[in-house]
Amino acid sequence: MAQFFKSLAKSRMGLIGFTLLAVLVILALLAPYLDLPNPTRGDLRARMVAPTWTGLFSPGDHPLGTDQLGRDILSRIIHGSRITLTISLFAVVLGGIIGVTLGIVAGYSGRIVDTVLMRLVDMQMAIPLVLFALLIVAALGPSLTNLIIVLALTSWTRYARIVRGQVLVLREREFILSARAAGAGPVRIMLRHILPNVMTPALVVGTLELARVIVMDAALSFLGLGVQPPTPSWGRMLSEGRVYIESAWWVVTFPGLAIALTVLAVNLLGDWLRDYFDPRLRT
Repeated sequence: MAQFFKSLAKSRMGLIGFTLLAVLVILALLAPYLDLPNPTRGDLRARMVAPTWTGLFSPGDHPLGTDQLGRDILSRIIHGSRITLTISLFAVVLGGIIGVTLGIVAGYSGRIVDTVLMRLVDMQMAIPLVLFALLIVAALGPSLTNLIIVLALTSWTRYARIVRGQVLVLREREFILSARAAGAGPVRIMLRHILPNVMTPALVVGTLELARVIVMDAALSFLGLGVQPPTPSWGRMLSEGRVYIESAWWVVTFPGLAIALTVLAVNLLGDWLRDYFDPRLRT
């Protein structure tokens, strides 16, 4: 762990990404305990208030302004980060489990199983991701659980392709041949010997997939197929405020910056993790 953080401290971009993401996670976890206005309660008397801050966080302060219903934008962004991170993390983990499992099975089994699974991957990757997500959400209905399932189903193919390529190399290595000669069955070899060796590339893919899933979640929420009101969501904040972009720029600017900074932080951290776990890139 000490070596991990020592290496992180030497990477300026990785450290920036880690710091931004850590701040976001801390704010999301502490959101219910912070002295913030109710993110779902409007006040028409404070409608479209420009960003104001007296420096004391008094009840009348709105550091990022208010929206068309008088709801505090800062509070909605912080509470919305809880929804975004929850959906994205669960979707990435679920997609990773599916993709890594099928990738290992395809790479180790070979022949018919490999062909069938990879053609399934090719078929799904041929469908535009947004269209695929729209069809599933429209069929299942918008909800938190359905959104996680949809985003997971749009991300597992990347894990499967990369893990399969790693397994094709690993299955011919000496330690796999030795385990097979010692009488180990396919399930034991895949779980005990192959799975630990493909976790590093899967982790890197998962970090980069997290950024894509965050954008996809915002896109579906923008179209009205994400988490439903009154729960705050970054994508829905953009959708509701787009008609006021000329008269109240802050309504869409700050939610957009939240999405951009989060995706940037995840990408910077993912790039550093790729370099950290690949010795060839460190030499």
